Amino acid sequence: MIVKAQDFTAFLIKCQQESIGGFEQVIVPRKSGKPEEKQTVFEEIKPDTQPVFHSFRTIDPLRTLFYFSRETLLPADKTRKRLIVGAKACDIAAMQILDRALINDDFIDPVYKAWRDKTTIISADCLDVGESCHCTLVDGKPYVTQNYDMNLSKVGDSFLINVGSKKGEELVKLLQEHSTLVQAKGDEKDRVKKDRKDVEAKLNKINANFKRSGDYANLRKSDIEGWIDDQKKCVGCGGCTNICPTCYCIIINDDSNDKEFIKVRTTDSCQLHGYARVAGGDSPRQKMYQRFRNRYLCKFDYMKSNFDTIGCTGCGRCIDVCAGEIDFREVVQKHLQTPKGQE
Repeated sequence: MIVKAQDFTAFLIKCQQESIGGFEQVIVPRKSGKPEEKQTVFEEIKPDTQPVFHSFRTIDPLRTLFYFSRETLLPADKTRKRLIVGAKACDIAAMQILDRALINDDFIDPVYKAWRDKTTIISADCLDVGESCHCTLVDGKPYVTQNYDMNLSKVGDSFLINVGSKKGEELVKLLQEHSTLVQAKGDEKDRVKKDRKDVEAKLNKINANFKRSGDYANLRKSDIEGWIDDQKKCVGCGGCTNICPTCYCIIINDDSNDKEFIKVRTTDSCQLHGYARVAGGDSPRQKMYQRFRNRYLCKFDYMKSNFDTIGCTGCGRCIDVCAGEIDFREVVQKHLQTPKGQE
């Protein structure tokens, strides 16, 4: 189905203002600064908002709208029915990893699940790429192929709509009540295929020098000396984990007072010196290189073992935020080379 872009934006504003469909909040990406700025941030839509649906991923990951940097667990903060529009494939893939970690047969995070249940996500194809984007290096695509509610593909001044879930079906019915939708034609679908192919070509060009083996077991086998050398630029700020779409380590604090029992969780980082410190002050990873190496093993070894998928979706945010200007792609490529003595 096809909908005019201006009609779709008007529908989103109406949802926000009139709680159409019961939505209490509509969140969209907008440019983070000057008109020429390519970076975008998620923001609650306003009548004068100019959403940017088809750039590359936002500065902050989608995770931060579900798993907040600081959140009250007891008594739990109120959740709201929300519509998030413009999420990218790398973030959609990351949410699937978080779902496996936080909603499973052994454990359910009730706060995270409440946000997931009350949120409908509309993804959108990337028509541009950032210099750090590398989803194709981890077998991803700059557009969703599965696990989405609804997806938007730009076609001229309109959007081609694809539905991927029951939530998406319900949203389309709602959209039909307030906008005109028409059936997509063959040439419009061909246009989308061409745009997707062109963006993949851009990604492949940007990442041509970072091609690597897919045998991530070699990361564990790689010489420690190499990790020690690579971590020299790392300042241990934790920025990479705080902005990663699949990191979910937390620390829970007791903020209770004489009137109320309060438990608050905040994000934690394996890159910080005090991470995993036990009683008596001991730590399993006292050295910076140990913590540095742990992050790579977590993404490509531990998560693969736990969730049957690697924990990197190629968003490149850790590269952008790194104070030491460490390129995640370079480190992975280096340590995936054949270890010494195993040629």
